[in-house]
Amino acid sequence: MGEGRRYTPFMRIAVGSLNPAKIEAVREAFADMWPRETWIVESVAVPSGVSDQPMSDEESVRGARNRAENALRALEADFAVGLEGGIQRIDGQYYDCGWAVVIDKEGFEGVGSSVRMRVPEAIMERIGQGEELGSAIDRIFGTDNAKEKEGHFGLMTNNRITRAEGYKDGVLSALGCFLHKELFTSAAVAS
Repeated sequence: MGEGRRYTPFMRIAVGSLNPAKIEAVREAFADMWPRETWIVESVAVPSGVSDQPMSDEESVRGARNRAENALRALEADFAVGLEGGIQRIDGQYYDCGWAVVIDKEGFEGVGSSVRMRVPEAIMERIGQGEELGSAIDRIFGTDNAKEKEGHFGLMTNNRITRAEGYKDGVLSALGCFLHKELFTSAAVAS
């Protein structure tokens, strides 16, 4: 256990987004997980099938899964990755979290998430008025298209945790399922 299945060089990864922060996260996560392999990362704009601002973990995971499945259909790839950020309410507070779904060409799926970060009330007021997190943080922080750069995580931590790094953690968590694929089968449960 630990290494999981060996992948051959020049594996193709389809990312269901054109967002540079998400593409960087996928590229770095695969390089960290399998440093001896060569990965060709291709991105494609695909629909998430969820609202512009998901407001639950369930909706965010569904959006990430839809993006991964749509990317796999759009591009010939060995893996497809969908990433979807969302806001969740926990004990009266709101938190930002990014979800990653990785699907291989055989249909096996890994799911992981980023860390969670509290969303300030000033930003939540704008979201409550119909804005998505990205445009709300641009207005509050005076940034331009932060969702494709440092994101909420980066702005709140002075770039100690960027959006790409948060998503990278989610992708690494999802890839962990592939390292121990045998544990996720019904045969593993029976033994």
